[in-house]
Amino acid sequence: MSRLKTGLLVATLLAGAAGIAVAQQAPTTYDFTQLPGVQGKVAQYTLTPRGEVDGLILDDGTEVNFPPFLSTELVYAVRPGDTVTIHGLKARTEPMVMAMSITNDATHITVSMGERPGPRGEETPLDAQGVIKTQLHSPRGELNGVVLQDDTIVRLPPPAAQQMAAKLATGQTIYVSGPGMQSPLGRVIDARQIGPSKDQLTQIAGPRGPRGPRGPRPGPDGAPPPPPPAPAQ
Repeated sequence: MSRLKTGLLVATLLAGAAGIAVAQQAPTTYDFTQLPGVQGKVAQYTLTPRGEVDGLILDDGTEVNFPPFLSTELVYAVRPGDTVTIHGLKARTEPMVMAMSITNDATHITVSMGERPGPRGEETPLDAQGVIKTQLHSPRGELNGVVLQDDTIVRLPPPAAQQMAAKLATGQTIYVSGPGMQSPLGRVIDARQIGPSKDQLTQIAGPRGPRGPRGPRPGPDGAPPPPPPAPAQ
């Protein structure tokens, strides 16, 4: 494939990841198998603060990002313990893939970019304490959460996560509380308080907008972004 065709393909796929999706059921214009492939066994799902599945963690630690509006399709096709093949864009330095398609190697069911919304559950106050097993990132590579040894997922706004990155390193012990969800898909907490113990907590501020390129960008101190200027008269 020529350099020009490759550039056009990657640009189109990046646009799809931002919201211009290719329907799963219809024949796709692009062949996702031309993209780099990663194979591995699924260790667990990753969840958004709303309880939607937005990716996978493989048993070798590879983090797979996938659009949360495909939660239903992904959970139907892939379960923890399944071996999968993922085609997408690999991160340069992190063990991370922005997936464009995920195939269950046993059933050959493939989930690719689509348009159907995923399920939502009801939030309840939750807390957890444990050792950090791995970190989580947004598709742009921003630190936005961690997974504890008991597989509890903790989500934070990227600015807050970046400020306390050292305290969110693998092997650190944390206590966290906030609204969350517990379901057969997993357990997720949207952190509002976090610290090394229940007696040493930091309040987490900032908006909880959608993940990805269209989410609101809070200020460096975690405060909501300023309102847009009024139009000129």
